[in-house]
Amino acid sequence: MSTIAKVAERAGVSRTTVSHAINHAERVSEPLRRRVEEAINALGYRPNPQAQSLRTGRTNLIAVMIPDIQNPFYQELVKVLHSELEKAKRDTLIFDTDVPGGHSVEHGREYLRQIQNRRIDGLIIADYSVHGMHEDLKHLTTPAVFMGRLPNQAIDSVGFDDEGGCYAMGRYLAEQGHRRVAHVTGPHFFERAMAKRAAFERGFAEHGGSPDETLRFEGSYLVPSGYEAVEWLLDMHGKKMPSAIFFANSLMARGGLAALYDHKIESPRDIAVATFGDLDHLDYVRPRLTRVGSRPALLATRAMEMLRDRLEGRWNGEVRSETLPCTLRRFDTA
Repeated sequence: MSTIAKVAERAGVSRTTVSHAINHAERVSEPLRRRVEEAINALGYRPNPQAQSLRTGRTNLIAVMIPDIQNPFYQELVKVLHSELEKAKRDTLIFDTDVPGGHSVEHGREYLRQIQNRRIDGLIIADYSVHGMHEDLKHLTTPAVFMGRLPNQAIDSVGFDDEGGCYAMGRYLAEQGHRRVAHVTGPHFFERAMAKRAAFERGFAEHGGSPDETLRFEGSYLVPSGYEAVEWLLDMHGKKMPSAIFFANSLMARGGLAALYDHKIESPRDIAVATFGDLDHLDYVRPRLTRVGSRPALLATRAMEMLRDRLEGRWNGEVRSETLPCTLRRFDTA
């Protein structure tokens, strides 16, 4: 069985140096750290996590709160965060507040309590997982980063320019000559969903389009509501269909494409289709959806950098709030 003494002997350093290389890498020069890492890998040494926690006061455990583990957006976030945390030699604990299940506030508050009580080193929170609980974040003592637009700036945050992206899509569709566009929005009780709706309709109106409330369908951000939106559109406007549909997220857009296919309606020949969100799974959807957004990997990577800045002492200043740009990409459907 490998021990810290055997690692020290093989690396030609003291046991204190090995301990620093494992627990306080910033205290050890790069050449010494490499020698220790080579010795650890050669001997298969695994530090005792309980002993490490007692020595350093850290658990090397990072919690991640997400609102829906079945949503591809959060799946991509978790995948990237887990990879980044592995590189940093930290473990990941995932909490799913299950927003679609309707108990997100109940779950969220309980998870925040658990995180505070379990001496978790850091926390990354994905937007809707704490819907209706932003004030609770002011009481966090655990270093944390919020992924999304946080109105009260209680903790560090980084999010996409959702409104700018939706405005750009409204402008694009108007400039393509569309004057009547159906809009499948997110739920009205999500503030960000309403901000995105307003931005899209403003971009559309300011460039020649005519926003029409009778062509607006409130979706749930889930696949079935996209299908239901197209069925509703055909029932209500079948004799005078709009020339395009804009879905507020890619899950609803997938449902919408299925409904169009089932009704033998082709895009873009019969109706243009666009969506907010640029996820990996869309690369394998045909026809390829015209979309605006940004890859979740960018968000996850920056959130991880901001959290490590706090944990490793590179940033002890005021709360930071950053915004990442969205990009509009034209494909087959619009």
